Amino acid sequence: MSENKKVLLALLPFWNPLIPPMGIACLKGYLDGRGFDVKTVDANVENRFQNSMDRYFNRLKEVVPVEKQGNISNIGNHVLKSHLMAYINKKDEDERAFHDLVSELVFQTFFITLQPAQVVQLNHIIEDFFHHLRGYIEDLIREEQPDVLGLSTYDVTLPASLFAFRLVKEIDPGIQTVMGGGIFSGELDIQSPNFKYFVHHTPEIDKIIVGEGEELLYKFLCGELPLSQRIYTLADIDNRVMGLAQAPLPDFSGLETQFYPLMSSYTSRSCPFNCSFCSEKVLWGAYRKKSGRQIARELTELSRLYRTQLFLMSDSLLNPVADGLSDAVIQSGLSLYWDGYLRADEAVCDEDRTFQWRRGGFYRARLGIESGSPAILEAMGKKITPTQIKKALSSLASSGIKTTTYWVIGYPGETETDFQHTLDLIEEMKDDIYEADCNPFIYFLTGQVHSHRWAQENKSRLLYKPGYKEMLMIDTWVLDVPPSREETLHRLNRFVSHCKTLGIPNPYSLKEIHAADLRWQKLHPTAAPPMADFLTGKNSGILSINENIHLKKRVLGHSIAENENVNRDWGF
Repeated sequence: MSENKKVLLALLPFWNPLIPPMGIACLKGYLDGRGFDVKTVDANVENRFQNSMDRYFNRLKEVVPVEKQGNISNIGNHVLKSHLMAYINKKDEDERAFHDLVSELVFQTFFITLQPAQVVQLNHIIEDFFHHLRGYIEDLIREEQPDVLGLSTYDVTLPASLFAFRLVKEIDPGIQTVMGGGIFSGELDIQSPNFKYFVHHTPEIDKIIVGEGEELLYKFLCGELPLSQRIYTLADIDNRVMGLAQAPLPDFSGLETQFYPLMSSYTSRSCPFNCSFCSEKVLWGAYRKKSGRQIARELTELSRLYRTQLFLMSDSLLNPVADGLSDAVIQSGLSLYWDGYLRADEAVCDEDRTFQWRRGGFYRARLGIESGSPAILEAMGKKITPTQIKKALSSLASSGIKTTTYWVIGYPGETETDFQHTLDLIEEMKDDIYEADCNPFIYFLTGQVHSHRWAQENKSRLLYKPGYKEMLMIDTWVLDVPPSREETLHRLNRFVSHCKTLGIPNPYSLKEIHAADLRWQKLHPTAAPPMADFLTGKNSGILSINENIHLKKRVLGHSIAENENVNRDWGF
């Protein structure tokens, strides 16, 4: 390979187009700076694919009773992904087995039995989706004529990616196909039997890159990695990871950034913690971070290039950089707002600190709360307590920072009492919770921090019959310990119902987000502006929101000007 090769990097459906795809933008920034001709595309902004997804979920909502739907926009993704995968792998003589599998997918998620006509209706939507995807890929390859096609692949984008690789090899076998992305941190962890099976049955994929991809992809393109080797990992470059101080700015040029509500950026890679159910550190290795000033400079440049003020940081956690970033933004005199993931640690319980973050642009904190039970939090390795969670939520909310909370239902050993602790905590803190999102506990045979321990201590079993392996390609394992899968999903439905009763939203559409923003403004006088305000400014080209600069802290009915805050050494 050489620098005159044309590289096409893409993200295929289904992935919520909330932000432009960070992975391929980082690769483009890295490769463009080294002389390669790189084009990036995100198919998820195409209405035809979004319409297919909407039709599928609307049909699911018609056949699944309301009391069993739970957060269908989350758990329904497993049904959709597996249905898509089965469709592209089924054989004509297996039509009956295919229909039986679709019914089983729905049953194991919602515990209802589909009628044959309902299966056919869902299948028609899947057929229509792949018809549109075929046309999209054919047009894309004809227009771009790439030498290399790289697909950034995640759980729900895997079927479309595999379909595209197969189609590209039909169109032009000479195009080099490369697969990377977060899919290798879960079901396709490199140590999993799934990975070995997948590699053996996907000859249409020429190269697979596992883990941080910039240097690996670059060296492959330059011909500096063994061409006879199919799988590249960090071990092929002496386990070197990229120093972020010299990392190039993500390059979103070529992507249709006007279609995304938020711009994307990042401050670090990996995670400084080891929660038992998480695979972040297993995939990314050692934790690294940028300085506050570097982050502020990058946000300023991205804001200038793409005419936006609102960012979603793709880090696993912002705790290590929040102080330095907020202070650097304040010193810049600019209004740049940032949204990202946060751990409810002791620093987050400090209202002076969270108010400083709010003045520095912290817009929304996405908190992995997971459970209200001390026993479950300890088992997870969260190293936080319910008391600490309450203080953190109160501290953030009092500063007007939106608090999106994530919860895991059915962690191994969770009792009814443990689950009730979760419901009680949510009820107590309802006015300080902007959003509550939940998912059932997901077990991977390998790839999670505690995967090996669970494999030794607990009995795992396949969720679906072995006969379905050829269509699904990926086995799904569950732990055969309490609570059962059915009880877990029953609790998930109770969780969703409880939040609705309390008036706590879990918004997905822009309309739902706006309603959630109005609720938050009524609850908290210092609330961050609604997302609609940022979208209006972005569409008009006028970036005029600067309320954080003039924000005053309210204490016992009084306002304290920002320059009256207690002095603090923020250590940036």
